[in-house]
Amino acid sequence: MNSLSILVEQAMGLNPMDSSLYVFTNRRCDRIKILGWDHNGFWLLLKRLEEKDRFVWPDSSTGVVTLDVERLQWLLKGADIAALRRHPKRHYARVS
Repeated sequence: MNSLSILVEQAMGLNPMDSSLYVFTNRRCDRIKILGWDHNGFWLLLKRLEEKDRFVWPDSSTGVVTLDVERLQWLLKGADIAALRRHPKRHYARVS
């Protein structure tokens, strides 16, 4: 847990004690660790896939990838979140 919080702070330049969740995978992409801070301590959640299943990890070559809760759930369920597309959000001032 200490190594992940140090990685968040030093390599990513982020605050591991903010309200964000930090998600990591191993090289084989069969495990995901989620690091979070809860007012007075860190917690760590681990998911390990069985057999030959793998997580489809987003391209992080450009740096930190930000996910909303829905996309994190898709990632944990095995979806390729880079291939998923939503309809664009539209904001209108008037109906006519």
